[in-house]
Amino acid sequence: MSGLTVVLLVTTVVVILALLVAAGAAKLARLDGATYPAALMRAVTAFAAVLTLAAAVTGALAAVLN
Repeated sequence: MSGLTVVLLVTTVVVILALLVAAGAAKLARLDGATYPAALMRAVTAFAAVLTLAAAVTGALAAVLN
């Protein structure tokens, strides 16, 4: 596998994980009684948090491995 293939596969897995976390956050918010817009905002926040965490971990690993 080439380096580009690995990068694309890892990116796809991270985005799918972020979508699953966002869906879970929205579902939990709705079960807690939040309105649809509020649940959507919590989902967007969770999605962004997962992507930010993935970027921070990637940056830290790149700094350590170089």
